[in-house]
Amino acid sequence: MVDISIIVPIYNASKYLKKCLDSLVNQTKKELEFILINDGSTDDSESIIKSYSDTRIKYFKRSNHGIGKTRNFGINNASGKYIMFLDSDDYLEENACEILYKKIDKEKLDVVVCDFYRVNNNFKEEEKIISFKNTSLKDNPNLLLNINLAPWNKIYRSDLIKNNNIKFIEDLKYEDAPFVVLSLLKSKKIGKVDKTLVYYTIHEKSETTVRDERIFDIIKIVDIIRSYFKDYFWSREVIDTLTIKILVNYNIQGRNIKDKDIRNKFIDETFSYLEKNIPNYKSNIYFKERSVLKSFIEKSKILSKLYCDMYRRK
Repeated sequence: MVDISIIVPIYNASKYLKKCLDSLVNQTKKELEFILINDGSTDDSESIIKSYSDTRIKYFKRSNHGIGKTRNFGINNASGKYIMFLDSDDYLEENACEILYKKIDKEKLDVVVCDFYRVNNNFKEEEKIISFKNTSLKDNPNLLLNINLAPWNKIYRSDLIKNNNIKFIEDLKYEDAPFVVLSLLKSKKIGKVDKTLVYYTIHEKSETTVRDERIFDIIKIVDIIRSYFKDYFWSREVIDTLTIKILVNYNIQGRNIKDKDIRNKFIDETFSYLEKNIPNYKSNIYFKERSVLKSFIEKSKILSKLYCDMYRRK
């Protein structure tokens, strides 16, 4: 068994792939395996992968299945004691695996989180997650609000993932959030490394910037996340806050949807969801921590639509 399996889904990533793979093969920690899954790429991704002779690479080529199924395929083929995920346009500090491994293994943790950079056109912005001592969601429910819900700045104990059958949602966009949330929920002990170890790349075709009719999937994703906590009474307030945080954020991101009818329909549906599931959502603590102007806009269906119209993507 190797120490860490790093799962990398690859789809038409030739522009960024070499930088990603270089950051893996040059890790200071050597007891690794790299599970590279070519998910139906039509560019030069395969030739780039095959230019590496590192024996730690496990290469799989498949027809296009989507990122959820591809990551699940990677989990099924991972033999490491721990699992990490990396997107093919992102990259790591050379000592990332070594630092994360020492933390999770020495302190017998289930999940460890680190800080990361957002990289956009060679401009990088450091994203610091609030520091915390080793804990669990039950003891510190606010972790759900403070930890980003992406899988790539974390290391997971393989047994946690496999024994609890934690999978990525398939055939929905934003599939990574339920995976991260359920991993945190099932963890007995979660830790943090106060170091910035991952570079998360944002570009015009990345999931962060593309908004289309699949934005409606986020409502289904939120409903899935809420279902995980239906029997955990300690979580109700924080899950309501997380729901509001996600949906109002995506309402504002609706400005990136070019089709006004789709944009307005999405905003209508998010407000209907909030009214049905959190009738008193306007008094939630989330809005108290926002500026007066932001909370005023985000609480209002009409103002959210006006905002998106004014600042819509051209």
